[in-house]
Amino acid sequence: MKRRFVWMIAMVLACAAVSAQAPKRIAIRAGHLIDGKSDQPVANALILIEGSKIVSVTPGGSPPTGVELIDLSHATVLPGFIDAHTHILLQGDVTAADYDEQLLKQSIPYRAILAARNAHIALSHGFTAMRDLETEGAMYADVDVKMAINRGEVPGPRMFVATRAMAPTGMYPLLGYSWELDVPHGVQIVDGVENALLAVREQVSHGADWIKYYSDHGYFYGPDGVLHSHVNFRADEARALVDEAHRIGRHVAAHAIGSDGIAAALDAGVDTIEHGIGLTDELLDRLVQQKVYWVPTAAVLAYVAPGRGGNWPKMMETERAAFGKALRKGVKIAFGTDAGGFPWTELTQAREFRYYVDYGMTPIEAIRTATTTAAELLGWSDRIGSIESGKFADLVAVSGDPLADITELEHVKFVMKDGVVYRNDLK
Repeated sequence: MKRRFVWMIAMVLACAAVSAQAPKRIAIRAGHLIDGKSDQPVANALILIEGSKIVSVTPGGSPPTGVELIDLSHATVLPGFIDAHTHILLQGDVTAADYDEQLLKQSIPYRAILAARNAHIALSHGFTAMRDLETEGAMYADVDVKMAINRGEVPGPRMFVATRAMAPTGMYPLLGYSWELDVPHGVQIVDGVENALLAVREQVSHGADWIKYYSDHGYFYGPDGVLHSHVNFRADEARALVDEAHRIGRHVAAHAIGSDGIAAALDAGVDTIEHGIGLTDELLDRLVQQKVYWVPTAAVLAYVAPGRGGNWPKMMETERAAFGKALRKGVKIAFGTDAGGFPWTELTQAREFRYYVDYGMTPIEAIRTATTTAAELLGWSDRIGSIESGKFADLVAVSGDPLADITELEHVKFVMKDGVVYRNDLK
């Protein structure tokens, strides 16, 4: 009898343990579903989620017995958004004074606290993944924020981080201070091939998922009407940097605004062109041939151009023209905002969508830049970017129809990441 009693207790405890470990099951009823792949939304879709993954997506149907139902039948459900160009350690740098103050008056721990706040803001606005393209002088603090998010210490998107961007001596702020002062730099200073190899290895050893470098500076219009720039690195330096990153399994993003900087970055073999305002027909053709992604960051240009004056307002029209040509040529355009270049507390990153539509995309094409295309850029197409079986349960919902009014995406009402609800204003 005693043995039987002990055996029964053991079985009860074992069953309880199995029950405790069983992943939570949730069903979402979507009034309309934009899954990231289909051209048309699916009406009255049922999304079944188990733990962090999507199990099935079906039109109509009833949720299984005992599964928690989230009713979004009066909303449009989409994949979680991906922002492929952010700076969580930066709080806006419209003027040089804004930037200098952050590097000179804010400690890295304080900036990391603000970065965690910024990550939370991004998640609440529907951005469930972000590629953060440098810490702007805050060393490897982006790796710490990513780690805290992954461990559940703070809420935030999936982070893909680039740690410290690279530029040669004298090519990136802080600049203009007395030579007697050793002021901070917003980048890792890299001079020469051997230094470039060391910088890549060093950054990867400290947790960099991506490598980023500044291909150019000093943007100006030439007699040919093209936006030109001064190239930062020698060809052998840039090529060594890119080759080494690729050799050890990392992709490379290049800040390249003028046509000269873009051409140099393409010569070096980069994977993404950031900003790319001076893209010409020839350079757009090279993007297609080399399968390089363009991340336009239109919202930040619109934000900073009026205050900076000079060539900047004209650069908005240059980018608009390049965008239209890129669409016609089939360039891979991925969503990126440069959030941090504008304050996180002033604009929602989803403002970027409206520029893409204004510049010639259909709403469904604009949505794909922040879902399927951005997931491809990250190499995570098998895990995020669309709502289908086997993908992570990263979902957002809005009240209206973003295919009729793209600005609906600036008013996200529901956010789920990894099967966990972080926001639901549709109850």
